[in-house]
Amino acid sequence: MFTGIVEETGILRSLRPAPGGGGVLAVRCRAALDGSRVGDSIAVNGVCLTVSSLAEDGFSADVMPETLRRSNLGLLSPGTRLNLERAMPADGRFGGHLVTGHIDGRGSIRSAAREGNAVWYTIGCCPEILRLIVPKGSVAVDGISLTVTDTGPVFFRVSVIPHTASLTSLGGRGPGDTVNLENDCIGRYVERLLQAGMGQKPAGALTAEALSALGF
Repeated sequence: MFTGIVEETGILRSLRPAPGGGGVLAVRCRAALDGSRVGDSIAVNGVCLTVSSLAEDGFSADVMPETLRRSNLGLLSPGTRLNLERAMPADGRFGGHLVTGHIDGRGSIRSAAREGNAVWYTIGCCPEILRLIVPKGSVAVDGISLTVTDTGPVFFRVSVIPHTASLTSLGGRGPGDTVNLENDCIGRYVERLLQAGMGQKPAGALTAEALSALGF
């Protein structure tokens, strides 16, 4: 489990293909190595990966084919900045929101516009992801815990402060760039439980009519 508070940005060294599919991702970093051991979890651009080997200045992790299909890891070039966060300790601060590291899919930055000391990012995504994104709710973008300001039919918007822009890779991203998205996991469970109560399949939509039928 993670919080969406990025600890440092590492550098992608390589993504070597693995026999039969998938790959081995190598990252150069420092802070994320503190206390880390082989077998520990580190979120890389919001994707929970298991450390398979450690070096003095980085780590490697296996990436399965499904992860490459669903995330942006396979689209990145060596030298790209990566958002890194170690798994949250039980006695640590909870500065963001509940982030599992199991992303829902990818989105695309449509625009980045500065307003005062902040930058507005408009991010396009598919309806399956968008249906669980709500204004003033939380969303993880490349592993960064952000607050949604508003939504549209095929997009949502977030406003990023200078601290976040400077300490994460998002400050260097722009229109056309692909980002990993993870919905608030609480919303996922609420939707599934409501659907189960109505005898619906998990893929069904959560609608005003469904809530009304349950007495809400």
